[in-house]
Amino acid sequence: MRFRSARVTLALVLAGTGSLAAQANPGVVYRVDVHGTIENGLAPYVTRAVHEANRIGAAAIYLDLDTPGGRVDAAERIADALRASKTPVYAFVNPRAYSAGALIALATRGIYMRPGAVLGAATPVDGQGTKAAEKYVSAMRGEFRALAEAQGLDPRIAEAMVDENLGVPGLVEPGQLVTLSTSEALKVKYAKAEVEDESALLAQVGLAGAEVKRVEINWAEIVVRFLTNPLVSPLLLSLGVLALLAEIKAGTHGLGLLVGFVTLGLFFGSSLILGLAGLEEVILLGLGVMAVAVEVFLLPGFGVAGVLGALLIGAAIVLAMLGNFPTGGDVVQALAVLGASIFITLAVAYAWLRHLPNSRRFSGLIHQDSAQAAQGYVSALPRAELVGKLGVALTDLRPAGVANIDGEKLDVVTDGDYIASGARVEIVRSEGYRHVVRSVQS
Repeated sequence: MRFRSARVTLALVLAGTGSLAAQANPGVVYRVDVHGTIENGLAPYVTRAVHEANRIGAAAIYLDLDTPGGRVDAAERIADALRASKTPVYAFVNPRAYSAGALIALATRGIYMRPGAVLGAATPVDGQGTKAAEKYVSAMRGEFRALAEAQGLDPRIAEAMVDENLGVPGLVEPGQLVTLSTSEALKVKYAKAEVEDESALLAQVGLAGAEVKRVEINWAEIVVRFLTNPLVSPLLLSLGVLALLAEIKAGTHGLGLLVGFVTLGLFFGSSLILGLAGLEEVILLGLGVMAVAVEVFLLPGFGVAGVLGALLIGAAIVLAMLGNFPTGGDVVQALAVLGASIFITLAVAYAWLRHLPNSRRFSGLIHQDSAQAAQGYVSALPRAELVGKLGVALTDLRPAGVANIDGEKLDVVTDGDYIASGARVEIVRSEGYRHVVRSVQS
């Protein structure tokens, strides 16, 4: 019995020593700053921080919130990452978390607020700052209600943050949105405690003296934020379209093709990384490119295929900038980016056509003189000497393309047959600018 008591006493001493050691070294706490407008580039940053904290077994994560709100789809992706975290996540409202910021705060295991902080005012708005349509408001009400219920909070208060028509007895009358001050949040148990600073927050969650690691944004997230910036996106689109148009006009496969695919790849790739674009947008883009290719190579001119292709590409671009829950403001911004890219493309094309003929360096690329048909002029003189000449197709003829005839690059066309690039061809008719060829055996 005496030996058993000694063992029990030793176990208690060791347990006490372990407890003291745990108190002396509580572990690492990750600090993630959610400051400013919540936009698409913020979601990968927060998600990475959560995954890293889970991987190393951090003691806790806390979000330093100071935001007027922002994109709901970005906030939803952040909230999903927080709810899936094995490491406890806390919100420190320092000093405001409006709209999408309130959604993020409700996804954590506990909200702590500094004196004078505010939380709420989460009704979705459109591009003009007015209340969004009911379907958006209803979806947001459901999101806030579900988050509140998961945390054991009064869901009526969360819903009233979104819809001013609800009201909460004893808190706000119908017609007013719920925006909780620190004291009000404590009263309705939406806030765990009032804390002055980081040290007080750590003490409240039982991690006083813990090492705090502030997560910084990395270079990849900086690049993605830059590429998805509303000022940069139109430039990427315009440069990509202009490069592809120049490549099609040249009839070769070189620098223009490379620049076009790289710039458009950066635009759509950044949207794929952010989770905005998916398989649907890629399919729409592919169909649009195919329709434009049919218009360029098979149906010279600009008809139904060209218009359909342009519409499909435009739809893919707009959808690639929208998330699963776009507000009216998101749609307006996406349309503005598309409109800006179209304007830039047309402006650059106009500048090319207007100033290129007067350029000394590139004067040989465009004819300087013009003539009227009424004066007996035609766009190109008949070149009977070309009939019977042999050459090589430089591009696929579908039926139009480019061929090398006696060292001269000519725009040629078949009578409808397909001729692969590299095949030998013979000119059978020369009708001004229109040179008709047929395939010949080597």
